[in-house]
Amino acid sequence: MAVATSSLRSYTPSRLAVGLWLLAVALLIAATVTVGGLTRLTGSGLSITEWHPVTGVVPPLSDQAWQAEFTKYQRIPQYQLENRGMSLGDFKAIYWWEWSHRLLGRLLGFVFFVPFLFFAYTGAIPRAGLPRMVVLLALGGLQGFVGWWMVESGLETRVSVSPYRLAIHLGVAIILLGAILWTAFEYLRAGYLSSPVNGGRKLTGTAFLLVALVYLQMLIGALVAGLHAGLIYNTWPSMDGRVFPETPFFSSPWWINFFENPGLAQFDHRIGAYLIAFAVIALWIAGRRVKLPGLARASSNTLLAVMLLQIVLGIVTLVNQVPVALAALHQATAVALFASAVWHAYEVSRSERVQPVASA
Repeated sequence: MAVATSSLRSYTPSRLAVGLWLLAVALLIAATVTVGGLTRLTGSGLSITEWHPVTGVVPPLSDQAWQAEFTKYQRIPQYQLENRGMSLGDFKAIYWWEWSHRLLGRLLGFVFFVPFLFFAYTGAIPRAGLPRMVVLLALGGLQGFVGWWMVESGLETRVSVSPYRLAIHLGVAIILLGAILWTAFEYLRAGYLSSPVNGGRKLTGTAFLLVALVYLQMLIGALVAGLHAGLIYNTWPSMDGRVFPETPFFSSPWWINFFENPGLAQFDHRIGAYLIAFAVIALWIAGRRVKLPGLARASSNTLLAVMLLQIVLGIVTLVNQVPVALAALHQATAVALFASAVWHAYEVSRSERVQPVASA
């Protein structure tokens, strides 16, 4: 009974508040990633050519200020080579997407930092937990720098941002999301007693492998987006009647094609989707066999459902030549799939770690 008593003592209203706060932060990260995807899809990411972390929160408020921002945009290659002749009204439309994305990033920093100070001061976050929170805060700050580093790549010689920097920008955001979610689960589940699972270690390893696969697939998706690879080979399951894209290794050295050949990038993204589907189904079947308890079983079912939805969305988005609404929904569901994979990995690992409670 000692294990149960010790666990339940740690389940306090303050721990619940911290957990819910972190879940809110995670939701805000997901929203920021989704709006970031819409910013890319609408070609808006280079509309703001300067980075002012504090004063940039205020948008242009006069005709003169709007014209000044438009003049700055007219100096970069995207305007000169792709959008020459754009009206001020059209510029405002893309400006608001990028401004909204940056505003969400600033809001994310505020929503994390201020409650963190309060929870640290009141002791809701124990002293041992403070270093991790500081790391999370630093990771969020790094994401801001990476975002500007990405934008810079499209201001001098390119008409869009570097696909590599786009993938890194997304990758840092997803790492932050995973770390925030895991920490939230630890605070929310402090008083919940799981049941031990036979074969839990094997399931845990597979669950963590799935998290890595989904993460890698999202990075490949960022490369696909940066290369506009979704606009070619808009058939499924074949690639315009082929299993493999035409001339997949036309660039030298050969390995660079995996990162810069649109056809091969799309092929890689398809293969990644098949691997994830196989892994999720295999993990779900294994969980049924060992009779996962409560929330572990719920996370397994959620993971399977989100994976199936994402596969369908990916196919529909591709064959319709990547309409903005479907593409944004596809990216948002990818975030949900990653979050589900992290949740399932947490629940399975918890079932492995838990010790049977001794009877009184």
